[in-house]
Amino acid sequence: MVSLSPVGRPQDLDNRHRAALFARAEEQIFDIVVVGGGITGAGIARSAASRGLSVALVEAQDLASGTSSRSSKMIHGGVRYLAQGDLGLVREAAQERQVLRRVAPHLTRRIGFLLPTRSAAGQAKFRSAMWTFEKLGKVPNEDHHEVWSIDDLHQQEPLAAIEGSNGAVRYFEFVTDDARLTLANARSAARDGALILTYAPAVEFLQENGRVTGVRVKGALPQESLAATLRARVVINAAGPWVDAVRALEDPAQAPRLTLTKGIHLVVPHERLPLNNTVLMTTTDKRSVFAVPRGAVTYLGTTDTFYAENNRWPEVTAEDVDYLLAAANRSFTGPPLVPHEVIGSWAGLRPLIAEAGKKPSEISRRNELWTGPGGVLTMAGGKLTAYRSMAERVVDQVVETLGVTARPDDTDQQPLVGGDVAIAERNRWLDLYGDEAAAVLNDGGDVAAEVRQAVLREGAVRLEDFWVRRVPRAFFALDGGQSILASAAAEMGRLLGWSGERLDQELATCLQRHTADHALFTDSLPTD
Repeated sequence: MVSLSPVGRPQDLDNRHRAALFARAEEQIFDIVVVGGGITGAGIARSAASRGLSVALVEAQDLASGTSSRSSKMIHGGVRYLAQGDLGLVREAAQERQVLRRVAPHLTRRIGFLLPTRSAAGQAKFRSAMWTFEKLGKVPNEDHHEVWSIDDLHQQEPLAAIEGSNGAVRYFEFVTDDARLTLANARSAARDGALILTYAPAVEFLQENGRVTGVRVKGALPQESLAATLRARVVINAAGPWVDAVRALEDPAQAPRLTLTKGIHLVVPHERLPLNNTVLMTTTDKRSVFAVPRGAVTYLGTTDTFYAENNRWPEVTAEDVDYLLAAANRSFTGPPLVPHEVIGSWAGLRPLIAEAGKKPSEISRRNELWTGPGGVLTMAGGKLTAYRSMAERVVDQVVETLGVTARPDDTDQQPLVGGDVAIAERNRWLDLYGDEAAAVLNDGGDVAAEVRQAVLREGAVRLEDFWVRRVPRAFFALDGGQSILASAAAEMGRLLGWSGERLDQELATCLQRHTADHALFTDSLPTD
């Protein structure tokens, strides 16, 4: 077996010795303790650590285990927000996608977005919006939109329903792997000295004279009895859908301020819906949804409905499925897609700032920074695309509050871990690992090598971490990744010292999750 890397690189998250990590958490007073290991929390940790602040990040589950692995996986400028007059959000998102293209080229895959149009007036209106978008976002000339005739549309996307259409407008956006983008930020923070502590939910805030001065966490792995108290000059709440729950640790009397909406996605084999571009579709209620080609699959998304609970695994309902399939069947020719052809799905929660009286899709995706009665800073709302600039603003405020000298933020220039790579031709290895791809290939390039990368470098400690968020086969393999679970579990068990019983439990948990997520589609199989 080839060694993956020198031992103890700062950017490597290795959770095999958790007692030592919990002990390290109590060794100092941190400038910042971040609660929440999604993209917002990881981005804040990275910005703060890169500027020389001492940082710890604590997460109740795995990195990106909530919203940040369940998004539409798009780095986009939000053209539709022009219609809402939110020019600041559009400008920020459009510019940030160019930053991500620079610092994480392996995690930003350029792809055409195709909007079929039905009239010259409609096409002209959308083109006007695109010109505004391109100017606001300083979009490079090679990424400017283009107009397709009806013949172009039929030739380039043969499945597109062209009846009633006069052609299409094609523009360019980027798709990403949201969980790996979160991981890259956490590892970049670790590279600059941050402590990253996962499966360590915050259970209590320590307070002195009315100010929050620390966070009490407990280990959450099976048969684990670890605990630690992290002392902090500033605590930042970046818990996504769980923001209000964390705010209650500071003061139970604080009224909730979030509204949660659910977005679901469906996965079908690419050969069943073979697209070359992301195609925008219109639903019966006039919302825009999409079909995105990704390797062996095409995925459809997304819904936008109010959701009352902050469940870790929000359910996909038959109504959700019918809604997306109906949009696809109006947009593409050929035999209609039916539920039993769906091979995968995921659902995520959007933690939006409540706006009374508005429909889910009308609520702004703006972000806000709140200061609680005990001094806890809460970052709420926002978009995946703009996470880095959000994080920079939060850390700017912390630096001002603490009155310390810190280096300027250069996260718009410095590559994320894995991002120091030039990609001439994309492949799965580069998309996953960037400049670390060669090491994984040299280590064997098989499932076991991917597991070793996940455990020794990327902080995975449960089989679900690997299966759902490190590779991620759960969503995008044609079989949902079932065929590799046993071999992956065996290698993880070897590295992490699992007993036979623990290994069986890890495997059973993932298989049960797969069965539960696919029950809706299996039940719809036709009968003889």
